[in-house]
Amino acid sequence: MAEHTRRTVLRGTAGLAAAGALTGLGTGRAAARPAGRVRSRHYPFLEGAFTPVTEELTAFDLPVTGRVPRELNGRFLRNGPNVLGLEDPRAHHWMLGDGMVHGVRLRDGRAEWYRNRWVRSAQVARKLGEAYPGPAPEEDFACNTHVIPYRGRILTLQEGGPPPYELDGELGTLGTYDFAGTLEGAFAAHTKFDVHAGELHAVAYHATWDHVRHLVVDSAGRVSRTTRIPVADAPMMHDFALTERHVVLFDVPVTFDAAAAGRGAPVPYIWNRKHPTRVGVMRRTGGPVRWFGIDPVFYSHTLNAYDEGGSVVVDLTTYPAPFYVAGRGSDGPYATGTTKLERWTLDLHHGRVRQRVLDDRPQEFPRVNESLVSRRHRYGYTAAAAGLSAAYLTPDGGTPPEDAFSNALVKHDLLRGATQVHRLPKGAAAGEAVFVPRDAGAHRAAEDDGYAIAYVHNPDRGAADLVILAAQDFTGEPVARVHLPGRVPLGFHGSWIPDA
Repeated sequence: MAEHTRRTVLRGTAGLAAAGALTGLGTGRAAARPAGRVRSRHYPFLEGAFTPVTEELTAFDLPVTGRVPRELNGRFLRNGPNVLGLEDPRAHHWMLGDGMVHGVRLRDGRAEWYRNRWVRSAQVARKLGEAYPGPAPEEDFACNTHVIPYRGRILTLQEGGPPPYELDGELGTLGTYDFAGTLEGAFAAHTKFDVHAGELHAVAYHATWDHVRHLVVDSAGRVSRTTRIPVADAPMMHDFALTERHVVLFDVPVTFDAAAAGRGAPVPYIWNRKHPTRVGVMRRTGGPVRWFGIDPVFYSHTLNAYDEGGSVVVDLTTYPAPFYVAGRGSDGPYATGTTKLERWTLDLHHGRVRQRVLDDRPQEFPRVNESLVSRRHRYGYTAAAAGLSAAYLTPDGGTPPEDAFSNALVKHDLLRGATQVHRLPKGAAAGEAVFVPRDAGAHRAAEDDGYAIAYVHNPDRGAADLVILAAQDFTGEPVARVHLPGRVPLGFHGSWIPDA
């Protein structure tokens, strides 16, 4: 792919996110779609629970049903695509919407504020009529996939090229972040922070590379080691897994398509039936990768992973093959079946992978107690959002049966093989649930001694609630519902940012 420079690839991917956008709005608010325009087709990722919000809100002293635990002092943030000023939905793809971070500030039992803010990339600043400080990065994009805490900073993340953008405590954009000048090239949407080693790990890919990169950011905040891992066809590697001794790579048949990029496809990645599906295991310190071939599948997200004797155990969500990231004529991904939670055991002694379904109900966005990343875990948390499943499965406008999917948050006891389901009403679309320990300093506390927190649409109010569940009373009434002044569209990933 030597003929494809970073900038030409960008024009065929993230750079086209703004191809149909309005410019120079100048009000700090996005324009609504023009009244009277008649749609000739269905755009599932611009409708219903995905409908973009059109303005930035700030509200203080939020009303609460129940009581916010006094030990929760920090910010709950979630990132996601929220396209700004879209005129022609045919130029849109959900995954390329401008990143918007939604946040609630909790302190001393109060919900102090709610804010939602677009990430001010150069493109977003221009569309809002604002100045952008300094030159724009070569691959400029309003990171829309994750937001994480890192060494007192708040970083928004995107894969495939754009650098992270840093936010301040009130969600204002400070600028790009390159780990003290040590980041070269692309970063990643999903990182793994090992609290025991004080290391941040990432696996980065780029359409112009003939490899992917495992990056280690040390306790000083610098990229201290980069391992280049040769791969064919420039595959998309959205997530990975980390154990105490190993890095696990997922090489699935979603690969860069130069012809699609040349035609200006917003997401020039295809399901490539000629590309083998495989799982790779590498020592955390670097070195050769041992690859295991498996039947075609689309790997979505890691819950967690750990070493067990001579094996590596990974809990993850998957979609059946084939999976079309770029969609099939829709404005978002298209799946041929629903997600499920699986456990893959990579037997390093016998050179085989054992795959077992843990829960086959539609669910996504698996999370674990973050203190156990790379160590053995017992509990995991997932979200079941009927709107997400329906949008992935019905891009042509078809409607699944009303009882086909449900809205719920799920707690998995992976030791006992049991689940607890916190059921939500019809229309109450649930986002990713993040586990927050009740006492972050209590090293001997039970793994589930804390809270599961998520944004959930409240259909009675037409706005979102921040729902706080006691993890040890998961099916009970929420400890608190913080009532937000606006909607939080279904999006991607978030984090609890505790006060220092």
